[in-house]
Amino acid sequence: MNRDEAFALVCEYTQSDSLRRHMLAVEIAMRAYARKLGEDEEKWGIVGLLHDFDYERWPDPPNHPLKGSEILRERGYPDDVIYAIKSHADYLEDCPRVSSMDKVLYACDELAGFVTACAMVRPERLSGMKAKSVRKKMKQKSFAAAIHRDDIVNGAEDLGVELNEHIQFVIDAMAQRAEELALA
Repeated sequence: MNRDEAFALVCEYTQSDSLRRHMLAVEIAMRAYARKLGEDEEKWGIVGLLHDFDYERWPDPPNHPLKGSEILRERGYPDDVIYAIKSHADYLEDCPRVSSMDKVLYACDELAGFVTACAMVRPERLSGMKAKSVRKKMKQKSFAAAIHRDDIVNGAEDLGVELNEHIQFVIDAMAQRAEELALA
């Protein structure tokens, strides 16, 4: 299991540049949390990168992420990687989030998408973005309406991290690689 193989899998199953950038954003956030928590940065990054690789082909629950988990199992990915990816789907009741890796993926998934949406409407994109402005946008239900705000709030709570702190942490991680995310 290495990042190049994981990215090749993403490219094989995902044509959308925006979905690829979303997975990259979640990878970046996962790696930052792994560093902060003293965990395996490579493994956590791969979980973030692969979490939605099957979504374009199988967007409907429970096919996503179950189809992807079958592909990952066939390709020899570790059980904890597969489980973490499955656990980011609330509708899979037999996959509660147990490990820190599971919880961080859930906490970063919707938030990375929302931070991206917020950056897209700012002239300076990610540069100088603050949690306060993201929280303000969260109150506008029509803005990025497909993103589940409850998942963002619940994700931070499950991590035991104050919401503003979590939001700023993800912003800062993404800002370090803003060029790759097309958010510079």
